[in-house]
Amino acid sequence: MQYKNGKEVLPDSLLKELQKYIQGELIYVPKQASQRVGWGESNGSRQIIRQRNEEIFRLYREGHTLEDLEEAYHLSVESIRKIVSQTRHRLQRQEQ
Repeated sequence: MQYKNGKEVLPDSLLKELQKYIQGELIYVPKQASQRVGWGESNGSRQIIRQRNEEIFRLYREGHTLEDLEEAYHLSVESIRKIVSQTRHRLQRQEQ
């Protein structure tokens, strides 16, 4: 996020209208909803976690126990169960 001076980017009429509400302070102007990206999409985190979860699911299907996966990935057994269940459902939906 980058700081911009309102005098440089806003028309005078809009700047004067904003000054009725706030003066000399910082204000955050959010992106429009249509321009927002989902969590982890811009830096690749979402893809990395998806790949990790698919690897956990594959290892589970190959016979690794929940406890093995818990230790290997430093996650709780409940988290591993959730990952296995969600990944199974997501892959089944993709196959349909």
